[in-house]
Amino acid sequence: MESQIKSNDNEIDVSVVMPCLNEEEMIGICIEKTKKAFKDHDIKGEIIVSDNGSKDRSVEIALNSGARVVHQPLRGYGNAYMKGIESAKGKYVVMGDADNTYDFSEIHKFIEPLKKGADMVMGSRLKGKIHKGAMPFLHRYIGNPVLSGILELMFKAKVSDAHCGMRSFRREVFDKLCLKTPGMEFASEMIIKAAKARLKIEDIPITYYPREGESKLRTFKDGWRHLRFMLLLSPEYLFILPGIIMLLFGLTSLIALIGGPIAILNHKFDLHMMILSSFFTISGLQVLSLGLFTQIYSHNLFASDNKLVTFFIKCFTLEKGIYSGLFFLMVGFLFCVKVLYNYLHAITGDSIYYNARFAVFGVTMMIMGLQLIFSSFYVSFLNLKKEHEDFNYMS
Repeated sequence: MESQIKSNDNEIDVSVVMPCLNEEEMIGICIEKTKKAFKDHDIKGEIIVSDNGSKDRSVEIALNSGARVVHQPLRGYGNAYMKGIESAKGKYVVMGDADNTYDFSEIHKFIEPLKKGADMVMGSRLKGKIHKGAMPFLHRYIGNPVLSGILELMFKAKVSDAHCGMRSFRREVFDKLCLKTPGMEFASEMIIKAAKARLKIEDIPITYYPREGESKLRTFKDGWRHLRFMLLLSPEYLFILPGIIMLLFGLTSLIALIGGPIAILNHKFDLHMMILSSFFTISGLQVLSLGLFTQIYSHNLFASDNKLVTFFIKCFTLEKGIYSGLFFLMVGFLFCVKVLYNYLHAITGDSIYYNARFAVFGVTMMIMGLQLIFSSFYVSFLNLKKEHEDFNYMS
């Protein structure tokens, strides 16, 4: 269902999209500010209110104020925006919340950089002016800076306020990004995919005002949703980096302790540390394998240009993986044979832990061997479709 005022599509340069859920107190003000900005800056534009199931007079007020209303029955911040943006007819799209926390009289600031070649323009509350009571202390000094920093670290997205709700972009950018998330993660998904697509993003300072009425934001739940989404889209930091650290630490410690206890800063490390090292070694290899599975799946599905994955796929064969696994299995088996030999001949060495060290090392190597063999089969399974296509092409 869609309600709208009449407009000439050829005259629309800018579409301003506002998601709305029970905003009868502020929706009219936001629309009037936008209309005034259109007039003051000679902008040929339209205002789209994407209603997300309002039970108050929001839709009525929006229509009476001259906005076009589209209805999105599926709840969620992202769902509301996607419906509104899909309905946009302008060359440029400006998005902002309908609670009057953002100043829609500033929309011209979001259009000029786009006309000069930018693909996306991000508002920055942290660089601009935040009125008293507009942003909670935790959001301003911890939540937003930390999440924006993590976003920059993981995805090289150089924006100072990644979760600012007011931003603009070229209409074709929306189609290119293929945004999917229905909830608050929509804001993060847009920046992450824009950064991965190497789009030109500009940062501009804006003014942020206190919200009238109860906020719909949930500090910790929404913050966790953003962080969780960023981690899921960054297997390098979720799997591969932790896996490499655990594997290197565990394997190094295992090899160092196989010959006997080590004293560091007057602390003796022996069998107990070796068992812990075994845990880190096995877990690290498993986590690293999951990271590689994720990267290979992403590479094959989305044709990503990750150089490490491309190199791995080029060099990897099932046979190499099996041979590597068999090597570790054989090393582990030989150590276990030595333990059995020492037991049968009552060889205890210099300590009661002498044979236990060999047993821990041997069992760890054998588990790593099995992991490598079965992981190699799984990698081959992930590449099966690609290899089949390559075979058909060569045939």
